[in-house]
Amino acid sequence: MAELSERKQHILAIIIERYIATGEPVGSKVICTQMGNAVSSATIRNDMADLVESGLLAQPHTSAGRIPSQEGYRYYVDNLMSNYELGLEEQERIKIWLGSFSSEPDKLLEKAGSILAELTNCVAVSSSPADSEAVIKRIELVPLSNHTAMIVLLASSGILKSAVVRSDNEINMDIAEVFYNICQTYFNGRSVSDISIPFIQTLVASLGDKVFIMSPFLCAIADLCEAVKTTDLHLKGQNNILNHSELSEDAFRLMDFLHRGTPLENMLDSQKTQLNVAIGSENIYRELKNSTTIFSKYSVGDRDSGSIGIIGPTRLDYAHLIPTIKYLAGVIGNLLTETLDEE
Repeated sequence: MAELSERKQHILAIIIERYIATGEPVGSKVICTQMGNAVSSATIRNDMADLVESGLLAQPHTSAGRIPSQEGYRYYVDNLMSNYELGLEEQERIKIWLGSFSSEPDKLLEKAGSILAELTNCVAVSSSPADSEAVIKRIELVPLSNHTAMIVLLASSGILKSAVVRSDNEINMDIAEVFYNICQTYFNGRSVSDISIPFIQTLVASLGDKVFIMSPFLCAIADLCEAVKTTDLHLKGQNNILNHSELSEDAFRLMDFLHRGTPLENMLDSQKTQLNVAIGSENIYRELKNSTTIFSKYSVGDRDSGSIGIIGPTRLDYAHLIPTIKYLAGVIGNLLTETLDEE
């Protein structure tokens, strides 16, 4: 593609931002007015024709104005988009919304997804990290009744997993103390990959008369360690797909794609950069050929962990959405890091 003149860049930016705002094709008169009538309509029409020829604009009908192509959106994101920054009030609002969930990582990600779906009117996707090298930071036993308890496992990846366990024995202080001692001796500080069925079997064999009391709890710990090694996806706002006329023909395929899970996991796991914006056919899955995906990684400590972002139409307010998603990912990473630092 030949390098665009400053005037053509200005015209392209006007068309894209106007189309994002209205969803209507943009004609030369609108552009002429927005440029302060400094350029004639004839000159603008010639430039628009050149932009169509170069693949950055499309003309839906012979007499209609122009709309951005997928290539036009890409050029805009890479070269023309203004560097919008969230205001202090917006930043504080996000921090307050998420702060109360800082000690519950899974709920934090779900809440962040709900916020993002509401703010963007798109499908919000967040993922917890899958980390086979994660180390067990802490395991707790929380009694729920005489015979049921919740086991909570916190890993160094910043993810907290929990499971409800039923015991045939009454869960009293003595059982809780035995559980605590076992965790301190055999689990805390150990990699989740070490907690295999043979490991549990060896441990059970050493428990003597406590084996029948502890077995269900130890099996639950093994399951939680396995869960830490598995990516968890949180989807919010799936029905927002139906709010965009541009996606009406793809709605069924998109819904099916989201519910299948595995392709979405693979897409997030394959991200190479901190921020990934894929527009239309840049997405690796055909179900997303008319969609834009924007995902930002979040880091726990100094390690990349999960991701958060959106799936929506190509007609998006990129200038505002990209910094919002990046900021949200940063807050999630900071909150999870603080939770680990408190241990």
